[in-house]
Amino acid sequence: MEWTVNPVLRSQYAALYAPIDGERFPIPAVELSDINPEYLRKAVYYSTQEQPGTIIIDPQNHFLYFVQGGGRALRYGVGVGRQGFGWSGVATIHDKQEWPDWYPPKEMIQRQPELRRQMSELQSGLGMHGGPRNPLGSRAMYLWQGNKDTLYRIHGTVEPWTIGTSVSSGCIRMINQDVIDLYQRTPVGARVVVLRSH
Repeated sequence: MEWTVNPVLRSQYAALYAPIDGERFPIPAVELSDINPEYLRKAVYYSTQEQPGTIIIDPQNHFLYFVQGGGRALRYGVGVGRQGFGWSGVATIHDKQEWPDWYPPKEMIQRQPELRRQMSELQSGLGMHGGPRNPLGSRAMYLWQGNKDTLYRIHGTVEPWTIGTSVSSGCIRMINQDVIDLYQRTPVGARVVVLRSH
């Protein structure tokens, strides 16, 4: 599917989604025609009781809101868990990593044994080093509830065309340029509210 972006917005988005220099690995420009324009980053009105700095994820509509206060938020398009992999509740960002290593859960390797071929033995077990082919993309924020890792992440993706879909194993995936923007705004300890899908 080819999407067309309004020419006025195209120049604005071309800057937001340009290649990013100065990273450990190259981040190419986003092909805007790959993504439904509805899911591109945008400042919106968003009424909520949550404090500024809170992240609200609306999996049903494939949006993540970064609450700014005054009834405003930054809205990003996200890819979310497919049926059966959804999750809702409140968590906090326990840890943030640039170009994170990926350790797929054992259940995922059982479901997708072909993953094993791409893995190697890293310090914390079977995984894949951070880099341009790593499914976590350029950044990851790790969601915990209390002192327990939920195993859910907000992370970049090497497949930007999956934004706006329900394909992941429950994680919240974002365009690399968007996850870097959110990562810079979000401190460790930030509150994350995942709304329930109906």
